[in-house]
Amino acid sequence: MIKIMRYSEAFKLQVVREVEEGKYESCYKASHAYGIVGGDTVQSWVCKYGKNHLLNKVIKVEKPKERNELKELKSRIRKLESALSDTHIDLIIEKEYFKMACEAAGIDDIEEFKKKHGTH
Repeated sequence: MIKIMRYSEAFKLQVVREVEEGKYESCYKASHAYGIVGGDTVQSWVCKYGKNHLLNKVIKVEKPKERNELKELKSRIRKLESALSDTHIDLIIEKEYFKMACEAAGIDDIEEFKKKHGTH
């Protein structure tokens, strides 16, 4: 037979207050300290009675300007990444054209040619 425990409002409020004041690191630890069997019992009390029932949640507060700034920065990053990619492609193409030009001109040692003519 399952025994159902009923807790007084005063007891629930005391446990919630102790959790919110930091006496217990978590609702689970408060449950364990008081021998409360239900895994989510204390959590539900905190949600119902607590002043700060946002435990275990991350809240991000930002001004509209900050939200727009984040979108703009992400857009800028995408554009910069695209430009960098294009630059890498252009560099590869230029290197290949340079090799082809050297071959057409009969230059065998490309690195020596670069050193001699100051190209990197």
